[in-house]
Amino acid sequence: MNETRGDYTALLLDEDHSGDAAVLDRLRRDPAVVFVDRLDQQFDSLRSLVPAPGPGVLDEAPVWAYYSWRRTVVRLLGPASFRLLRLDRNRTKITAQEQERLRDVTVGIVGLSVGHAVAVALTLEGACGGLRLADFDTLELSNLNRVPGTVLDLGVNKAVVAARRIAEIDPYVTVTLWEGGLDVESVAEFLDGTDVVIDECDSLDVKVSLRREARRRGLPVLMATSDRGLLDVERFDLEPDRPVFHGVIGDVDVESLAGLGSRDKIPLVLRILDAGQLSATMAASLVEVDETISTWPQLGGEVLLGGAEVAAAVRRIGLGQPLASGRCRMDLDQHLDALTDPPRPHDLPERAPDRAAAAAVPHDAVDAVDAVVHAASRAPSGGNVQPWTIAADDAGLTISVAPEHTTAMDVGYRGSCVAVGAALHNARIAASAAGLLGAVTVHDGDPGLPVATMTFGSGNDRELTDRYEHMLDRTTNRRPGVPRPLDDTQAGLLAEAASREGARLCLVTDRDDIATIGAILAESDRIRFLTPTLHREMIGELRWPPLDSVETGIDVRALELDSAELSTLALLRRPDVMERLGAQDAGRALGKSTADRVASSSAVAVVAIPGSTPRDYVRGGEATESVWIHAQALGLAVQPISPVFLYGVESAELEQLSPRYAAPLEKLREELFDVVGAKAGEALAMVLRLSHAPSPSVRSERLADRVRRRIS
Repeated sequence: MNETRGDYTALLLDEDHSGDAAVLDRLRRDPAVVFVDRLDQQFDSLRSLVPAPGPGVLDEAPVWAYYSWRRTVVRLLGPASFRLLRLDRNRTKITAQEQERLRDVTVGIVGLSVGHAVAVALTLEGACGGLRLADFDTLELSNLNRVPGTVLDLGVNKAVVAARRIAEIDPYVTVTLWEGGLDVESVAEFLDGTDVVIDECDSLDVKVSLRREARRRGLPVLMATSDRGLLDVERFDLEPDRPVFHGVIGDVDVESLAGLGSRDKIPLVLRILDAGQLSATMAASLVEVDETISTWPQLGGEVLLGGAEVAAAVRRIGLGQPLASGRCRMDLDQHLDALTDPPRPHDLPERAPDRAAAAAVPHDAVDAVDAVVHAASRAPSGGNVQPWTIAADDAGLTISVAPEHTTAMDVGYRGSCVAVGAALHNARIAASAAGLLGAVTVHDGDPGLPVATMTFGSGNDRELTDRYEHMLDRTTNRRPGVPRPLDDTQAGLLAEAASREGARLCLVTDRDDIATIGAILAESDRIRFLTPTLHREMIGELRWPPLDSVETGIDVRALELDSAELSTLALLRRPDVMERLGAQDAGRALGKSTADRVASSSAVAVVAIPGSTPRDYVRGGEATESVWIHAQALGLAVQPISPVFLYGVESAELEQLSPRYAAPLEKLREELFDVVGAKAGEALAMVLRLSHAPSPSVRSERLADRVRRRIS
């Protein structure tokens, strides 16, 4: 083991320490020593990190690092802040928690040609906190085809060359060298304190001894061979009886392997590497060893690939992630031979806003019934799932919940009841306009879900009739708006629209309160993305024309996303991406679109109902549709936003919705109740975002088979 660490490690000096200050003073007086101080830029970058570092990191004292082989002193951040900033761009591919865990891993590397690339890859990724490097050889010009050193390193021990490069990347990584390399006697000492072993040496006796001692100690051994991207893994930590080299060379005598020349090694090498799997170029080269070439070749790019492969495997072992014994090949030529054109994105078709005016009130009774049925089917529903069955004949109309169209967020079919109420309100408006308005009842059907019935008569209601065209024109508008205040008259009309249907409107116009609601709804959206069932259903609601029919679900064009948001949506659709974010409890950006749109609102309108029975939610649906129609008639854009907890009245229901996030959801529900001023005993039927915005791009369609006309 080498004890002259100053030859390959940086000397870290604290200017506030008297002894270190004296060393720095002596170095400053030496005209051959260069001082580099870019600490201000490092601090600027540190302060710009997201999330912002805490005071303990920002207040950490800097150090001076003296690199004797360069005759250079560099001022650097202290160890915690240096590591945080240097590894920041690893996130979230390697989380901060994972990075901390990897700091405890010590990796031993034997052979610093390919091993140099491995050591650098591990250092760049922060995949270990300590390195043990062993190589007896010095760098020669012929090594620079694969060792990422320079001509300034010629004649320097290969382990020292690697250690210096590591120190120049991160002076806080602990590096210990065996400049004399390893033999069968020193293997045990080298492995003391090592967690993972990397074998990149040429001596077969050392290769076998290394594995036998690693197996005795329960240490995993990795090897990259730089031909067709071969990575070899032996998990002696998991399989203590596993034969070395997977048993392909049998129980060889180590002493017989010592001192073998390149040609004498070939038979064993071919068994280790599997001759049939070698690339044609490597196989041809082995035939020429000691004839036209002195040893087997290695290409720099393949060596660098091997470094990346081994670093990835070490990361898995260090983090306790699955990694089996065995081998795989990441053959670049094979992959390059298999190049294909990427799938072309399907451009969403342009579609002009559907602003068709209401049809004239039909005179014929059959046409009038059809108009009422059509109006009911135009009602809104969560995710446009249309969770109803609408049936009509000349005598009347019934609207009932269709349980088969429920979703997880439709707890207790409460959202479906709201949709039935909205459909009933539309039917009442159309019936009034046609002079067919009669008695309306809501009763319990089978299995205890409400059924709304309207008997056709000859009545009309001026208030309802006046809303007919506005009802047909009602649509969701998710465009960002301009937060212009509502006047008292508008607020009064909206409150009256809710109270006429037996509900209370909580209208929030204070900018700070709107921002608070935006934060609540954004966090709810994040939880929805990170909860597998809710995410699957949410993504299942989206429709991508022309590939999908848009008669149900949400046309993605109606989301009013810009090109960047639409591209990001392709990532957010993936369950594996959400699983990764969920494992880190991350994804704060998942609710940003909602927060931004709420912030652009003129008001947030929350429909509160006096109880939580199914009939109360039907009443809430009628009130929601009434408020929506009135708001749009006042020139306001309306977007419903359903937080995950909207229909989860009991704690147990939130637990079922999202077991991991039940407690946060309950807290969010309490916060929303508080900021909107909901009263004890009330439930919330709907949250509506009101804004001043341009017309929507797309209007949702409806499915005809949820509606049937009975012939009497």
